[in-house]
Amino acid sequence: MGSVLDTRLGPADWERLTSTDLAGAACVVFDILRATSTAVTALAHGARALLPVGTLEEAVALHRQHPEWLLAGERGGLRPGPESTGGVAFHLGNSPREFTRERVQDRTIVFTTTNGSRALHACRHAPAVLAGALLNLTATVEAVRALRPDRVLLICAGTGPDPALEDVLAAGAFIEQWSRANLESHLTDAASVAWRAWRGAGADLSGALQHSANARRLLALPELHDDVAWCLQHDRFRLTAWLDPGTNALIARPAPAGPHPPAPR
Repeated sequence: MGSVLDTRLGPADWERLTSTDLAGAACVVFDILRATSTAVTALAHGARALLPVGTLEEAVALHRQHPEWLLAGERGGLRPGPESTGGVAFHLGNSPREFTRERVQDRTIVFTTTNGSRALHACRHAPAVLAGALLNLTATVEAVRALRPDRVLLICAGTGPDPALEDVLAAGAFIEQWSRANLESHLTDAASVAWRAWRGAGADLSGALQHSANARRLLALPELHDDVAWCLQHDRFRLTAWLDPGTNALIARPAPAGPHPPAPR
């Protein structure tokens, strides 16, 4: 029968994963604007590891234990200020364009965001957890395909309590690429929703995202405007971002060798 492809379309669905049996599952978390796009960018630019944590308090406590680690993240889309962190300054926000090679090469980064880091935590007991982005979509599809999992669970991080259109579209793009590689699979209804959303967007992803609340918010901020175009790039990077089961940190692995499935259009 092949793999079952399923989707968690928003926080109300994935928050329950902490008590769900994920044996045999490969989980891919999408937070396109911007947490998983930022994580993939940081690893591509040489970061040693990103440690996703759920709260500002956890992030600050880890930084105090390891002052050489960088603090990065956001609340409400912006870098947390000292007034919310007990006076501790964050080195980076959640803009992927901040995570240059000069800033992050060989560094460990404590990373906390409103939804993306919590979504990664929610499924960390699965046998395989990856951070997915359009930036490394083909590499991510290849890596999951190589696992031959019983289930592929595509987790859309969303924004606050709500689903996010860009995450659902990214899950649909994953399914499209999986299907174009002629991989035997079964789609749940939730996965079909994501796939049909992607196919409905057609080639005009930028146009579809004009209806995304996240994209509109970022485009209205001059300092973050260019993040949207960065995060919508297809296959800029040939690497995968895995949650290491020993450390619960995201680490980079090279993309699997072999023929590449055709990219979605």
